[in-house]
Amino acid sequence: MSAVIDALNGSGSGVSTSGTQNDAGSADRFLKLLVAQMQNQDPMNPLDNAQVTSQIAQINTVSGIEKLNSTVAGLNTQLLQLQALQGATLVGRQVTVAGDRLSVANGSGVGGFDLSGAADQVKVEILNGAGRVVDTLSLGAMSSGRHAFEWAAGSVTDAAGYRFRVTATAGSASVLGSSLMRDQVDAVNSSGNTLNLELRHSGTVGYDSVKAFN
Repeated sequence: MSAVIDALNGSGSGVSTSGTQNDAGSADRFLKLLVAQMQNQDPMNPLDNAQVTSQIAQINTVSGIEKLNSTVAGLNTQLLQLQALQGATLVGRQVTVAGDRLSVANGSGVGGFDLSGAADQVKVEILNGAGRVVDTLSLGAMSSGRHAFEWAAGSVTDAAGYRFRVTATAGSASVLGSSLMRDQVDAVNSSGNTLNLELRHSGTVGYDSVKAFN
């Protein structure tokens, strides 16, 4: 019986343990084990056909799962390549991501926010580079969902690094989901199975973190 065990462990079997030969090696070891089991079975209590069929079905199931995993891995690679191709077309364009930096261009500052519920009162405070409030926008009641706002920036430029702060309430409860900002895509890169965008102000963010493409 020890010779059978050595064979199952690969000693002298000549079965490779690398690449695509792993699956064949597993099946070969399984069949050797099944044969050894049948050769050493109790004559008074032999394996019946149902038991043999069940064990063969098990190895087929394992082999099928391994093939399915290989197929899914291939699809993931193709999906990442497709995302990288799409991401490359975004370089130089603006996207909307979570954040509170005011995007200023042509004398207008823009930002946005998500509301988790209807708000009785929405207020947006504009903060300068030092963090001081320089203006306040009272937007009144608003429905749930995504909203944008504009602020007359005058001579303020994007380089000034202005930010905004949103307050949204329904009664005494806050219904602010998140603040949203516009940012520019400078580059794309992939890390493992993740596609990342290099944004000018937000740094590295995952492709799936983008809320909208502007």
